[in-house]
Formats: sequence, C-alpha cells, structure tokens
Amino acid sequence: MMSAEASADNCCRYRLITTEAGDTVLQLTGDFTLAVLDQPLPMVSKELAQLAGRPGLHWDLTALRHLDYAAAVMLWHLWGGRRPDHLLLRPEQERMFLRLETTVSPPERVRREWFRPVSLLGKHFLCFLDHLAGVITLTGLVVLDAVFLMTHPRRAPLREISAGLYRTGAQALGITALVGFLIGIVLSYLTSEQLHLVGADIYIINLLGLIIIRELGPMLAAVLVAGRSGSAITAQLGVMRVTEELDALTVMGIRHSMRLVLPKMIGLGIAMPLIVVWTSAIALLGGLMAADFQIELSIHYALTVLPNAVPIANLWLALAKGVVFGMAIALIACHFGLRIKPNTESLGEGTTSSVVASITSVILIDAVFAVAFSHIGLKIVS
Repeated sequence: MMSAEASADNCCRYRLITTEAGDTVLQLTGDFTLAVLDQPLPMVSKELAQLAGRPGLHWDLTALRHLDYAAAVMLWHLWGGRRPDHLLLRPEQERMFLRLETTVSPPERVRREWFRPVSLLGKHFLCFLDHLAGVITLTGLVVLDAVFLMTHPRRAPLREISAGLYRTGAQALGITALVGFLIGIVLSYLTSEQLHLVGADIYIINLLGLIIIRELGPMLAAVLVAGRSGSAITAQLGVMRVTEELDALTVMGIRHSMRLVLPKMIGLGIAMPLIVVWTSAIALLGGLMAADFQIELSIHYALTVLPNAVPIANLWLALAKGVVFGMAIALIACHFGLRIKPNTESLGEGTTSSVVASITSVILIDAVFAVAFSHIGLKIVS
C-alpha cells in the first residue's frame, strides 16, 4: 500500500492512499471542527474540492478524531448534496449525515419580475370579472326563483324571511340608533356654529334635514348593516360550506338560491328601508338637540318647519335607496359566502372581501342615485 499525505495545518489534514486493488482512498485525519477550520477553511475546502472531482474516489472518515456539523455541512456541499458511492463512516458520523439527508433544502431565490405590477393588475382585473360574472349568475337564479314563487306562493320560505327580518332588522336597531345619534350631534356642532357666524341659524334645519334624510341616513345605515349583517351572512354560509351542509342541500335537490339567497335578499330588502328611517330619525333628533343646546334653536319649532324645508321626495328617495342597498348587500354577502372553501383561512378572507365589496357597492349605487335623481327633492335657485 502506498500513501501520499498533504496537510492544511497540524490539526487538520488528509491522506491519499492507493490500495493494492488500485483504488484511491481519501482519508481524513485529525480534527474537522469549526474551531480548527476557522482560518484554514478556504484552503482545505479548495483542496478537497479538487480531489473530490476524481472518478472512483473512496472517502474514509473513520480516522477523524472529531467531526462537528460545520465540517459535515462543508463535506456535504463538496459531495453535491448526496453521499459519494464509496464512503466509510463511524456510527456517530452516520447519524450526522442521516440528519443532513433529511434536512429540507432552502427554497430557491425568487427572481425579480420587472412586469410584476402589470401581471398583478391583470390578475386582480380577471378576479373582478370572475366575481362579477358570479354575481350576475346568482342574480339570474334569484330572479327565476322569484318568478317561481309568484306562481307557487305556498312554496315561499316565509320562516327564513322572518328570521332574516329579525336578525338583520330588529337586532340592528340598537347600534344604528347609537351611531346615528352621535353622527347627528357631530354634524350639528360642525355646521351650526358656522351658520351662526353669518346669522343663518334657521338654515341649520334645511342643512341637517337634507343631508341626513337624503344622503347620510341611508349611507350610514347601509355601511353599518354591511359590516354587521353582511359579514354574518357570509360567515353563516361559509360555516355551512365547512360543515358540508351546502353539499347536503345539493344532494337533497334543494337549490341554494331558493332557500338561502332569496330569503336573505327579501328580508334585508324589507328591513333596510325601516332601518334607514330609524337611523335618519335618530340622527336628526341628535342634531336638533345639539342645535338647541348650542344656538338655542327650539326642537318644536324645528320639527314644525322641517316638512317645508325638506321636500317629501327626499324621504321616498331614501326609502328607495334602502331597498336597493339591502338587496345588494345580501346578494354580495351570499355570493362570497357560497364561494368560501372548506377551510378556516378561506372563511376569514371571504368575510373580509364581502364587507369591502358591499361597502364599495353601496357607495357606487349611491353615486348613481345622486346623478340620476339630482333634479328631485332639491330646491335649486338659478
């Protein structure tokens, strides 16, 4: 047996041994630890990398006194992330390399995409089109179910409609009254003082009545209902998806639009105008109380002048907004609820998306109403 020896220092070295069979054995000796390899690491790694390229090379680590994970990782990288064909190890070294074999490799570095903003914009646009198509499809199914119930009134889901009225209407009176009252006070304090400076105290009635009855009351009620009842509807349908109740309805031949979507739309469509009137009345009361306290405007006088200051057409417009807002919120909430996948992460994302989409739709619908009915209920002086 012939051998040739090369050393990186006194503690860390290797041997090239040629056996009688003609095999070349690279035998590591000494200490292969992080403390020893700290300084000569580049030299040792370079020399071993050159030797590792030899074909048919045998590796022998049994002569090492100490081997730690830092040196084991260095050798593992030299071997290309896998064991060489011929390798001799001691039992403790075997366990060390077995652990390296089962270690998950780090993910590849994500390459920078210069057109990523454009691709994200296109992705969101396609997602919007998909949701729009889904809402239109669900609307068509609801219309067909409504026509069926007109010809078969005994099949109407009255119990579901009644439950929707109670949950989305009666249970929402408290929070809408509180928020409406506070908003009315804030609005009155912001405007009455400015009108008092120019001697136009009496116009606080016109301002509060028109803003609250025509715009602020319906919008405030719709946003509160979208955040409260819309999210509850989406979460309810999402839980039904998780517990496979929706699949059970499909198996029994019961359409989701008939038993789940249409009753909620009818219930919220009936409850929403009532909530709008309730919220507007409480907000107007809060505003008039604040005006009475700040500029001593009599509440009795304000209520007497209010019908002449604000045309009745504004109230009918607010009620129409309430019907459209309620049905739109229920439709969007049901759409996102039926699209929830059977996992908790999708439930949270669907509920959040439902509230955001409902509030955005309410604002868009209100803008359409403002443009379409700008000549109704307003006294415009040329």
